[in-house]
Amino acid sequence: MKITHCIFDMDGLLLDTERIYTEVSNEILSRFGMTFGWDIKSKMMGLRQREAVALLIKETGISLTIDEYVEESIVRQKEKFPFTKPMPGVMRLVKHLKEHNIPIIVATSSHRKAFEFKSMNNQELFKLFDGIVCGDDPEIKHGKPAPDIFLTARERLGNPSLEQCLVFEDALNGIQAAKNAGMPVIWIPDPNLAALYPGVNGATEVLLSLELFDPAKYGLPPYNNNDNI
Repeated sequence: MKITHCIFDMDGLLLDTERIYTEVSNEILSRFGMTFGWDIKSKMMGLRQREAVALLIKETGISLTIDEYVEESIVRQKEKFPFTKPMPGVMRLVKHLKEHNIPIIVATSSHRKAFEFKSMNNQELFKLFDGIVCGDDPEIKHGKPAPDIFLTARERLGNPSLEQCLVFEDALNGIQAAKNAGMPVIWIPDPNLAALYPGVNGATEVLLSLELFDPAKYGLPPYNNNDNI
């Protein structure tokens, strides 16, 4: 397999934000005597904000509207997001691809304002990308698992062949979106998600960390001993 372009999800893949989503959801649900488990979280991951919240309310039956939940969660998230850091292996891989002139782009279901807030203290990472596609971009008619966001990202990279666009995802909805787009996808699941859904789940390869990704396996420039980790 010869990969020429790479597309990266953000939450839980590039940045350690999924932990914060879990913390905030547990804080809100605790008022109703509930906890936020992986059975629900696994279905929400990768969805756009309002779609994810609608699913949460339906699954739990809590007496909040979508707007009420979103408003409260945003307040809580803004207190925590500035402290997010890149996930293990991210800086090494992204710098490596950039140094070797491999086109790279972020495709996140987060809306643009949320992306800007999450990324503001991680500019060293995000300035390396050739573009950012957000879930509320006009071209995105349908959220994951529809392929819209990845097809839009491909278009902004110059429309390379689908088979040469490698997607990196942490969510099951994201894997399905990449498959629906006709692209190979590397799944980097949280260990809790991997335990709940064992196997590859349609991904090209499953790794428990980007630290374990081997670029040479996909025809990308290999790491060398001088690469920064």
